[in-house]
Amino acid sequence: MRLIQNMSTITEYPIPERPTGRVIKIAVVGGSGVGKTALVVRFLTRRFIGDYERNSGTLYSREVQVDGEQVAIQVQDTPGVHVVGNGLSSQDHVTHSIQWADAVVLVYSMTDCRSFELIGQLHQQVQLLHPHSRVPVVLLANKADLLHLRQVDPQQGPRLAAALGCPTYEVSASENYSDVYGAFHVLCRELGRQAPPPLPISTERRRSSLMPRPKSPNMQDLKRRFKQALSAKVRTVTSV
Repeated sequence: MRLIQNMSTITEYPIPERPTGRVIKIAVVGGSGVGKTALVVRFLTRRFIGDYERNSGTLYSREVQVDGEQVAIQVQDTPGVHVVGNGLSSQDHVTHSIQWADAVVLVYSMTDCRSFELIGQLHQQVQLLHPHSRVPVVLLANKADLLHLRQVDPQQGPRLAAALGCPTYEVSASENYSDVYGAFHVLCRELGRQAPPPLPISTERRRSSLMPRPKSPNMQDLKRRFKQALSAKVRTVTSV
C-alpha cells in the first residue's frame, strides 16, 4: 500500500506501473470516531492498528485483483463530520471527496446513534453532487464486536439501506478482515462492470470541435485552378 498524501485537497495521482489500467476511486465518509481509517487500512493491508491519529484527509493507493483483472484502487479517507448549525463540519473536504469518487462508503458506528443519524445527510450529498450518474454506495455499520455498547438497533441499518437503495454490512475492523474486504469488494466489482469514464475534453479541444480548422490547401487543386485562370486570360487576350 502506498500513502499518496496527507492534505486537505485531493490531487489526481498517476499510476506509472499501469498508465492505461483501470483506476477505481473510493471515498470513505462518516462521523468522527466511527473507524473509517481502521476500515481503510484493514481493507488494503489486512492489518488492524488500535490507535490512529485524527484523520486530516489521506489518500491511499494499492493494486488489487478484481475478477481476475489488476485494478488500481485509490481510497480517500476523509475527516470525521458532525452537525454544525444547519450543516456539517468539514463540508468542503467532504464535498470534494464525494465529487472526486467513483463510489462512496458511508460509515457509522453501532455504538454511536449520532453517527447513524448523519448517514441520510451524507447520502443526500452524494446524490446532489452526482445528479447525472448513479454512484455506487455501500453502508457499513462498524464496531460489530462491541455489542454491549450498541446504540443503533440491528434493524435500523437494513431499513435505512433499503430506503437509500444500497447494500449494508455489519463489520468489525478490529476482528474480521473478510467482512471488511467483502464490503469494499462489492463496490470494486460493481465499478469494474461499468464502462470506464470518458477522458476529460480540454478547453482547446472543445473549442476546436465547435470551430473546425480550415483544411490544408491541396496542391493539385491549386495547380488546376491556376491553369484554369491562365487559360481564361489567354482566351480573353486572343478574342481582343
